[in-house]
Amino acid sequence: MTARTPRLVLASASPARLRLLREAGFAPEVIVSGVDEDAISAPSPAELALVLAEAKAAVVAALPEVAGALVIGCDSVLDLDGEALGKPADSEEATARWKAMRGRSGVLRTGHCVTDTATGRIASATASTTVRFGEPTDAEIAAYVATGEPLRVAGAFTLSGLSAPFIRGIDGDHGNVIGISLPLLRELLAELGYSVTDLWA
Repeated sequence: MTARTPRLVLASASPARLRLLREAGFAPEVIVSGVDEDAISAPSPAELALVLAEAKAAVVAALPEVAGALVIGCDSVLDLDGEALGKPADSEEATARWKAMRGRSGVLRTGHCVTDTATGRIASATASTTVRFGEPTDAEIAAYVATGEPLRVAGAFTLSGLSAPFIRGIDGDHGNVIGISLPLLRELLAELGYSVTDLWA
């Protein structure tokens, strides 16, 4: 492992990702990439999540002020029957999404990309977690959508918020559903020569 302890920069506006990283001992700076997610496409949800994560990391890694830092880019989409579902555009879409998801399972795919701006090396991969949705009533869906929460999160739900009672269970890494897979992050950092313990704040 390298002896250098670089700055960590999170190329994401997600408060959930930032919280998970802080709880795991990291102290990342946040620089939002501004990538237009709607302008990017890929053949599958897993590939789309990875391409978006790589795009976010690349934009931030190119900034002069992050020279020497490790840049973490992430993006999540819900894979429902092979369709990639990001943040719903409006309340109507969020409502329709929940009516389609209830009683079923989807796969939350989060692309992860770590760029070492000191060396130019990049490590990236996608983590996948199966999410089993409960069966909220139409009234419960309407009340949830009215809170605005589903408009701010990929797949229109989150494990750590108001929709938690509507999730029957998951198979896989819960952090991945919230926004970042810490076990996968550890593997990607190791690929670049860093130990997570060396990056604790």
